[in-house]
Amino acid sequence: MSKPADLLLTGALVVTMNQEFEVIPNGAVAIKDDSIIAVGSTTELSEAFTAAETLDCAGQVIMPGLVNAHTHVPMTLMRGLNDDLRLDVWLGYLMPVERHFVTPDFVKLGTRIACAEMIRSGVTTFADMYYYEEAIAEQTAEVGLRALLGQTIIIFPTPDAPNYEDGLALCRDFIERWNGHELIQPAVSPHAWYTATAELLQACAALAQEYDVPIHTHISETAIEQQNSLNQFSQTPVEWNAENDVLNAKLLAAHCVHITRNDMVKLRDAGAGIAHCPSSNLKLSSGIAPIAEMREVGCNVGVGTDGTASNNDLDMFEEMRLAALLAKVKRNDPTDVPARDALELATIGGARAVHMEHLTGSLEAGKRADLIVVDMDGIHNTPTFHNNPDGIYSRIIYAAKSTDVAHVLCNGRWLMRGRELLTVDEAQAKE
Repeated sequence: MSKPADLLLTGALVVTMNQEFEVIPNGAVAIKDDSIIAVGSTTELSEAFTAAETLDCAGQVIMPGLVNAHTHVPMTLMRGLNDDLRLDVWLGYLMPVERHFVTPDFVKLGTRIACAEMIRSGVTTFADMYYYEEAIAEQTAEVGLRALLGQTIIIFPTPDAPNYEDGLALCRDFIERWNGHELIQPAVSPHAWYTATAELLQACAALAQEYDVPIHTHISETAIEQQNSLNQFSQTPVEWNAENDVLNAKLLAAHCVHITRNDMVKLRDAGAGIAHCPSSNLKLSSGIAPIAEMREVGCNVGVGTDGTASNNDLDMFEEMRLAALLAKVKRNDPTDVPARDALELATIGGARAVHMEHLTGSLEAGKRADLIVVDMDGIHNTPTFHNNPDGIYSRIIYAAKSTDVAHVLCNGRWLMRGRELLTVDEAQAKE
């Protein structure tokens, strides 16, 4: 007796990114409600399930939706505003602009544009840090993406709070309204140690622990930042954050370009996630994060785009490829971060980094139906070789483009089908 399913995707090469890195030729995925109920061969699942709808995905890859582990989505409205500057100079320009222009309507529009761009590049989950985060949550939930959304808290006035005490109160209210939502995970986001005080960091850590929500902050993005922390506290930024309880919460640390091996061990032991942002770090000349060493130590490493004001796009296919290539240059070792590992960074590795691996990041029964279908027959992905069992990962990382993404589902809901966005009016948002 066959079981009911809402959707059966068949005939594809299924790249599961499960613990065994199982790849299933002529594979299929069965979905019911918001979850995956089976992954296997097309023959097996076609016999086991009677689906309300079946979609033939021959010549395509079915894989987990990508996880963008760090961004600032409303900054799509600042794309290209002030490029080719050092980070501290860039921030000195940008923060006053934000205080003047950023409103709830600003972040809603910026979020809609960002969600459209991310869906088109195969993202189903992202981690954000910005102002008016509740407005971002409203738009993200409406569009249908999964997100960890951190309300930014800074020691000086911000667009949504005149002081950090008000910022903390705003964050508490945001957490209480959204914690437990099926798509939105609220978080506490002190911007960075250098825009905080010890008291602010401790208060943020206490708030995150009180509600058992993540804390999302920038750590060791530049060499200047690292040296300033050593000069000021005789500690690295990781050590200073640890002293102020930040590592006691479920931490997502963005960038970590200049962390030491001892820092890596501290982050690993704390169960923290690290968001590597290669394009942004290159463009701001911040450096190349030592992600191969991080992975050897056992850190949870994901990949993010950062905001579009410093990238200037949200293309995760580009970030995966850069993550693999830069890791090889960092230690002059072409075997560092091979293609399979690079895809792991953007799927199950990213899910671990944002503390959502129980929900997303791999194609397994019981996980949410967050997946993408990628065309693999473009001229840029021809020919196809089968001499290496990891060949499919090489094709995805080194040859595939974000424009190859044909279909996107998140939480069992179609967000894009046949390259047509279904939950965002793209033309209206652009206008």
